Amino acid sequence: MSVPTMNWSYPTAIKFGAGRISELAEHCKAAGMRRPLLVTDKALAALPITAQALEVLEAGGLGRAVFSEVDANPTEHNMEAGLKTYRAGGHDGVVCFGGGSALDLGKMVALMAGQSLSVWELEDVGDWWMRADAAKIAPIVAVPTTAGTGSEVGRAGVLTNSETHKKKIIFHPRLMPAITICDPELTVGMPKFITAGTGMDALAHCLEAYCSPHYHPMSQGIALEGMRLVFENLPKVYSTPDDLEARAHMMSAAMMGAVAFQKGLGAIHSLSHPVGAVYNTHHGTTNAVVMPMVLDFNRPAIDARIGRAADYLGINGGFDGFHARIMALRSELAIPASLSEIGVEAARLDELTEMALEDPSCGGNPVEMTRDNTRALFVACL
Repeated sequence: MSVPTMNWSYPTAIKFGAGRISELAEHCKAAGMRRPLLVTDKALAALPITAQALEVLEAGGLGRAVFSEVDANPTEHNMEAGLKTYRAGGHDGVVCFGGGSALDLGKMVALMAGQSLSVWELEDVGDWWMRADAAKIAPIVAVPTTAGTGSEVGRAGVLTNSETHKKKIIFHPRLMPAITICDPELTVGMPKFITAGTGMDALAHCLEAYCSPHYHPMSQGIALEGMRLVFENLPKVYSTPDDLEARAHMMSAAMMGAVAFQKGLGAIHSLSHPVGAVYNTHHGTTNAVVMPMVLDFNRPAIDARIGRAADYLGINGGFDGFHARIMALRSELAIPASLSEIGVEAARLDELTEMALEDPSCGGNPVEMTRDNTRALFVACL
């Protein structure tokens, strides 16, 4: 089977297929851009795929402006620097190019370019998003170069407050990219640890959405099929990086996870968000570290549900078989076995526990998270 070429409109216009980065300029024009700013991260900025994207923009008469001061866990300082570049260049739209960090930061630049309020006033709380002047949000075209966060089909971005070291979800419906280009050729050069971490992030999104107690049957089905795509294709792309068909399936799984988690996330994310904010760890890798311990924590509420998933996925042994498959996948991908291995200190568990309980993801966990059981879960993850 070759990589398919498709045009999708769920949940936004998705241009999916190998080589479709060549269409970047025409899609920027369709979104109303004449002078876009390409936002990417520091590592990607010097790579050939970024040069290729800038050449496509330049050839289309859209210039080749780029901003790349994006940290692994972007902060408001990165955003302010991006806004300064955006305004100084007279830009009228943002191309979010890269992994989750670049996509999220690019969205924040597009959101805040014309606003007068603080970004923290637009946190995903109730109807806070209505505080923004929607007419002044710049158009967004998203080009993921990893297969993990699914931010390319989401209406939010994650920003770390540099003073409190807390990750905040910033939401507005118009943060949904107008057009997304999913070109699996862009993901081939990812380092193996990024392939592993981003792929496990996609799995975490699907798994937590599937386990969430909230009612959303459409997300439930999408999450289940997303898990299948990850289990079948993540080992392939890890061992054979140039397997374009498997890369394409992983890009689909990443988008499916982001669509599915409208149903909710849970303890995997409420633990990994504070760890990433305090220790600057890779988000997807941190999710993978805590995943089996969170499964054990939630077992009383999800045993039968995971058993049904195992049947669909062709995994024998119900919950125990599914858990064993997660452990085997982590080992195959060289994921660290504990939070201690990625630098988390027992002395900061009280602080991390409080931050986890404040994280909105904990509200979607199938077992209610309390101060005592959340701290105990952190201990288990150490």
